[in-house]
Amino acid sequence: MPKLSEKAKKLLEGKNFAFVATLNKDGTPQLTPTWVDTDGENLLVNTALGRQKAKNVKRDPRVTVGVFDIGNPYEYISVTGKVVRSTTGKAADEHIDKLAMKYLGKAKYPWSSPQEKRVIFTIRPSKSV
Repeated sequence: MPKLSEKAKKLLEGKNFAFVATLNKDGTPQLTPTWVDTDGENLLVNTALGRQKAKNVKRDPRVTVGVFDIGNPYEYISVTGKVVRSTTGKAADEHIDKLAMKYLGKAKYPWSSPQEKRVIFTIRPSKSV
């Protein structure tokens, strides 16, 4: 398993946006801008169950994630890997609040709704550029 470089960790830990590419049922790519995080070894993406990327990952766990430096978009990483774990429940809800603090400076994710169920995708890198 490739390890995340220091550059990758820095971009993932910073207030930088990611684009997550998943595969639609017909094989075409689906691309979504999103917030991103890391546990130091893997990438973490939080979304809601029922969204297209969640449907795609359930069927095919292969993804590519691109992250660019918000201060210099020419500085970026691209990580290809697989979703190896999906975490729901309290941990996913707490994680979206952590991301809201990182990206918005707010203690709670402002767009939460009781109908929405959050999920954290843990993405294990297989290739990193």
